[in-house]
Amino acid sequence: MNPEPGGGATVAAVVVTYNRRELLDEALTALGAQTRVPDRVIVVDNASADGTADMVHARFPDVDLLTLPRNVGGAGGFSAGIARALDGDADLLWLLDDDTVPEPGALEALLAARRRGATGADGSPTLLASRVVWTDGRDHPMNTPRPKPRPTAAESRIARAAGCVPIRSASFVSVLVDAEDVRERGLPVADYFLWNDDFEFTTRLLRGRRGLLCPDSVAVHKTREFGGTDADPGDRFFYEVRNKIWLFTGSRGLAPAERVLYAGSTLRRWTRTFARSSDRAVLRRAMLRGIRAGLSGRPKPTAAILREVGVKAPLQ
Repeated sequence: MNPEPGGGATVAAVVVTYNRRELLDEALTALGAQTRVPDRVIVVDNASADGTADMVHARFPDVDLLTLPRNVGGAGGFSAGIARALDGDADLLWLLDDDTVPEPGALEALLAARRRGATGADGSPTLLASRVVWTDGRDHPMNTPRPKPRPTAAESRIARAAGCVPIRSASFVSVLVDAEDVRERGLPVADYFLWNDDFEFTTRLLRGRRGLLCPDSVAVHKTREFGGTDADPGDRFFYEVRNKIWLFTGSRGLAPAERVLYAGSTLRRWTRTFARSSDRAVLRRAMLRGIRAGLSGRPKPTAAILREVGVKAPLQ
């Protein structure tokens, strides 16, 4: 793939997939149709059983396919893919789910906003997130980056000049991050498996640094239904509860005041989840399991999980 015209940053796109061959096909086709294509595309296949690997080999032979021996979830998949990207010469990492279809100008818009958002004192933003919409064009509530509380006047001015909004966190649905900052602050926590891994990772990256939401960069998140994170999760609520406890008690991403703020937001969201659930008994059991697991242990080291699936973690 071709580097950015006139030189510039080398971009590695990282896509994590599990048993969604058709959606992955659409996502990879969209990456190849970008007005500024990534210099490298890494696909992490979480031990899919639907012919994903064969499809990638046949239709996208230039893709760097990392097939894992077992499913380590989105958290482990992104940890593995980012580790693979950091082992190369990438300056920037473009992280995408397998059901994310970026519009043709998505990456070019992120890079342009990054250039506009650079300052002499702080350099370029650590993270830029796309505007994420559902299949009908509405903003997707599952992927709304959290605005940064009380940004400084300078941060707001720089963001406006870049056509962006200051943010405190983002999801793994089309987010561009600085590779050097990831080397410094670490990979996503693989043991989260799913839920809150992107929130923990991006808040850790952005603590004391700048992140921007770029409305000119648009990606379609092709979830089956339109809805937010308080939709009825069933037994998977275990991961939400356990990981939130791990995050609030152990992550370096949040300052003390932020822990209070986001803990209150979490409790309100859990209340809505229970109110809308069709089977609250399942949620109660999942919550109790999550509380026990969150309070009784800590996440297994990411490097250890990556070793189990044959991936070398970068030195930090």
